[in-house]
Formats: sequence, structure tokens, C-alpha cells
Amino acid sequence: MKHIIILGDGMADEPIEALGGKTPMQYANTPYMDKLAELGVTGQMKTVANGFHPGSEVANMAVLGYDLPKVYEGRGVLEAASIGVTLQPGEMAMRCNLICVEGDILKNHSSGHISTEEANELIRFLNEKLGSDRVKFHTGVSYRHLLVIKGGDKRLDCTPPHDVPLHPFKPLMIKAEVPEAGETAGLLNELILKSQEILADHPINKKRIAAGKDPANSIWPWSPGYRPAMQTMQEMYGFKKGAVISAVDLIRGIGVYAGLEVINVEGATGLWNTNYEGKAHAALEALKTNDFVYLHVEASDEAGHEGDVDLKVKTIEYLDNRAIRIIYEELQKWDEPVGIAILPDHPTPCAIRTHTNTPVPFLIYKPGIQPDSVTRFDEFSVLDGKYGVLEKDLFIKEFLKE
Repeated sequence: MKHIIILGDGMADEPIEALGGKTPMQYANTPYMDKLAELGVTGQMKTVANGFHPGSEVANMAVLGYDLPKVYEGRGVLEAASIGVTLQPGEMAMRCNLICVEGDILKNHSSGHISTEEANELIRFLNEKLGSDRVKFHTGVSYRHLLVIKGGDKRLDCTPPHDVPLHPFKPLMIKAEVPEAGETAGLLNELILKSQEILADHPINKKRIAAGKDPANSIWPWSPGYRPAMQTMQEMYGFKKGAVISAVDLIRGIGVYAGLEVINVEGATGLWNTNYEGKAHAALEALKTNDFVYLHVEASDEAGHEGDVDLKVKTIEYLDNRAIRIIYEELQKWDEPVGIAILPDHPTPCAIRTHTNTPVPFLIYKPGIQPDSVTRFDEFSVLDGKYGVLEKDLFIKEFLKE
């Protein structure tokens, strides 16, 4: 049997008054998720290990069964792998957002979802002005980039910028957790403040402001780490070949370390306007030659960070109709059985616009499985599911079990 996980990043939420007290998952019209829940078995998964921040890297690694206390090295190292940056001994990688600040306020974490083309020009400019033998910026996608520091000490207290929109940024700057990390923290904070000086009048930002867009007028480094020691999924679970499909660098980087082939899809943006159909068809094509496919769709998470309830509902419906429907209906024509699992990685409630560590709903469907009593797929219906709450690698082992 082959297997595909379809992950709607940040899809889970909390009841919202504007939706009549329903969550976006409850409110959305999702006939294919509901069908698979009715035909399959359901439950909840605790995707955020104790003591960890509920970041997408933590939650997605947990979904794949990794023991976070043993292998976690932050988001930056995963994104380095995704964009082909091989970390050397002694090098520390960090996610480096291009953010928008207004005065002392961190306005948003994405510079208004700046394009990769604009961002690349700014990253090259930052390397020219602030880069050195020790400091190197690397272009990622949209606002998500990479900073590598030689000899950096990762024992730092960093704040993810998507957790603190509209907060003063200076109290949130990087702090050393131990005295030995003080020099690294000082270097990074100096880079933040210098970036604000040199990016303010850059032609890209002048054009964005003239067009009514947010400028990318500061960097914000966070999630430091070194090269991780991760087993591949093939080593852990015994299948031969696997693939990952995502527009997000950190998910692609997880895939690299997990031994999965990274598949690119034209028009995959990581936003609400991503190419759902293209991702679905790419997943089906990948299943022809792979035993396992991990299909990640970022759109709902971004809607949650924007606090846009209507958009979040729309992204959930798009995932159901424009991806899950295509995959499910095509697989009904196949002779070889394929197991399907659907879940979020973490909630991103619109009310607070950031991640929480609440357990997420999941469904597992395999041809011939004995279903439980659940007939809808959302945060509350699965409380009556067969599995209760699964932790650590229990979800992935149950899903991959023949």
C-alpha cells in the first residue's frame, strides 16, 4: 500500500463569533474531508512536544515521527537545506524574515508578502552592505530568507515575528540565554538596526511605498541552530522512496533531511492563491513512483496570521475542492490501494493571529478500514474518534501500518 499525507498548515482554529460560534473548519463546506472522515478513523494528535514553541517546523517534524528533543536544531537549518546551503561545522543558520516596521512597531512579519524577485534584490544589497566572511545572507522565498553566522552561539532567546504583529520591536530583540552567547546576540541586534538604516531608502521600498504596499525595511533573524543529525524516513519506516511537495522552504528542508524527493510545482506560492490543482496532480504523479508523499499546503496558516476569517474559510474549501477532491477521485480508479491522512500541523487562530499548541484533528483512510462513528472532519467532531489523542510517533506509525 502507498500512503499520502495532506497537511493544511494552520487549518485548525477556535470558535469564532462571526461564524456563529463555529471554527473555520466547521463552517467551511468540505464534502471530501467529511467523506474521508466518515469512511476512515479519526482522532487528535499532539504535534508540539513539551517545552517546544508551536512552530511549523516543530509540528511538521512531529507529524513525520521525529523525536524533537533529539533532532531539533531550529528552522534556519531546514531552510538552508531547502535552498541548497550546506552548513559547515561551526556555522549557525537562522531564519531571516524581511519584515515591515513603522516607527517602533513591528507592523507585520512578511513585508506585505513581498515578491521573491523584490526580496532577492534586497538580500543581495544586504550582503553587499552587511555581509562579511562571517555573515552571509541567502535568498529564500518571498519574505522567508536565511542568515548564516560563522562561529555563532545558538543559545539565544529569539521571538518569531509572526507571533508579535503590532508590538514594539525593541523589547523583542535577541537576548543571550547564557553569557557566552552575548557576542552573537549583540552582532545580530546590530545587524537588525543597521538593516533598518540601509533599507529605508532602497529603491525597491520606495516603489512599494508609492504603490501603497508595506516596505521591507528590516531584517528579523530567529530560530538558530546547527546542522541536525536526522535519520531518513526510509531508515525509520522501511519504505523505499518518498516525496515532499510544498512551497515553503522549511518543509522542503525537512524533506531533504528526511530523505524525501523535493518536487517543485509551478504556481505554488504558499498563499491563498497557490496552485492547488497543480499540487494535487503533482502528488498523484509522485505516488506512481514513490511509496510515500507529503503534500503540504500553507494557505490557511497565512490567512490565520492575517486574522482574515473569510479568507481562512475559503482556503479550507479550496484545499478540499481543488486538491483533496482531485486526489480522492483519481485514486478510486487505481488498482493499487493508497492510504490517505489529512490533518493540520497546529492551530493558527484568527483571533490571536499566531500558532497554539492545542492538539489537532486528524483522519486516516485506507481501503477496507473499519470506520469509527465520526462523519465530519473538524476540531470537535474527532473528539468522538477511535484514536483519542496520539503523541510522538504513534500517528505516523499507525498511518503507515499495513
